[in-house]
Amino acid sequence: MKSKYKRILLKLSGEAFLGKQPHGIDTSVCAHLAKQIKEVAASGVEIAVVLGGGNIFRGAMRSKEFEMERTVADYMGMLATVLNGLALQNALENQGVPTRVMTAIEMQRIAEPYIRRRAMRHLEKKRVVIFVAGTGNPYFTTDTAAALRSVEIDVDVLLKATKVNGVYSSDPFKDKNAIFFKKLSYMDVISKGLKIMDSTAITLCMENKLPIIVFNFIKEGNLKDIVAGRDIGTLIK
Repeated sequence: MKSKYKRILLKLSGEAFLGKQPHGIDTSVCAHLAKQIKEVAASGVEIAVVLGGGNIFRGAMRSKEFEMERTVADYMGMLATVLNGLALQNALENQGVPTRVMTAIEMQRIAEPYIRRRAMRHLEKKRVVIFVAGTGNPYFTTDTAAALRSVEIDVDVLLKATKVNGVYSSDPFKDKNAIFFKKLSYMDVISKGLKIMDSTAITLCMENKLPIIVFNFIKEGNLKDIVAGRDIGTLIK
């Protein structure tokens, strides 16, 4: 497969790990995710992944529900992303894909501390690098972590995986009249209040001219087709 991109960052939400379960990690879904990533890695593309943790614990939401201090809730959410990272690592290595998990919060027995130069070296050696624990700071989402890591490691594109075909004017599961957008500017996303990524993440991408593609990751082959240069999902640039 001829690839359009040399290096990509894939942003997966915690919900991507749910499958049909209400919470937790579905190992069959992990295997499905790993298979798609393996197909792209086999073409020589360097792949980084940033994970959410909403399938286990969502800090901002829980801090309101349980009157928990926001910083505590956010740190718990960061730890949830580590669980997802280890599950994805296991699924990838079961399929013969070399990986490294790098964490913004040090926990030496299970993951490497995030060091930019080391991450770049892993990518050059064709290891899939899985970034966990967000930015390591409360009040920042994993979307912002994805934008930050993308800029730091100089990827060609940030791929935001969703359950729908791209960006819509409203939730297509709830609104049959939702309008699909094929292309958007960064300012379109902010001015229209489209809830793709938070404004900090969008602004960071805009300032660094990093394109974003929002696409349906459930449909098998979409990731491979995007990397090959096919017109899939919504392009934000």
